[in-house]
Amino acid sequence: MLSGLSSSSDLSVDQLLEKFSSGSSRQKRSLIPAVEKAADQLAAMGAAALASFDREGDEWAAGWILQTLHRHQPSALSSLFGASGGWFATGSESDLDYSPLQQALLEERFEEADRLTSVFLRKLAGEQAERRGYVYFSEVLTMRGLDLVTMDRLWIAYSQGRFGFTVQARLLATLDGRYDKLWPRIGWKQEGVWTRYPNAFDWSLKAPEGHMPLINQLRGVRLIDALLNHPSLVARQ
Repeated sequence: MLSGLSSSSDLSVDQLLEKFSSGSSRQKRSLIPAVEKAADQLAAMGAAALASFDREGDEWAAGWILQTLHRHQPSALSSLFGASGGWFATGSESDLDYSPLQQALLEERFEEADRLTSVFLRKLAGEQAERRGYVYFSEVLTMRGLDLVTMDRLWIAYSQGRFGFTVQARLLATLDGRYDKLWPRIGWKQEGVWTRYPNAFDWSLKAPEGHMPLINQLRGVRLIDALLNHPSLVARQ
């Protein structure tokens, strides 16, 4: 029960949005079905439905409202997005367009979003990484921080806060920095065997927390360790 109200069905759409934007993480999760049921009302509100959220942030409640509209009232999104290609701001110091990533995440096409993330990481690492098809750990520090933060924000915003670089870093910290414990925790290893890419991965919101984005674990710990310890991402943890 929320603040003396018997159930989420007693809430007006305005009350629902207030609770969904300001409640605890547990309260927000309990309201997820109610938000989905209110899709028609949210669409009728237009931009007002997202007025309490920050486009520069990573609030997953805003992401869920957008995902709900996409599923039930997709025509309402055009007025919210305008010409920007997405609701959340996507800053880049490398002149990269992250709207395809935002669109894939909005539509819960997580496998495609993961592949796009890998493409962007190679672009940030430089021409040699693009030519070879993967990133060296030594190239991570040269990556533009704003771009890494943008990708992290998008993953968090469109995954109910469950996926993203800083989510993986937070989980690693709870495991005393032990990657051997992180792999099974995020579903990259099962019963001592590496999860086979891509078919054995769970490309859905039901995946283990931290499951995405995938940083090629077959290249060892050094790449993901360098990424999770990039100063711009550390500052967000």
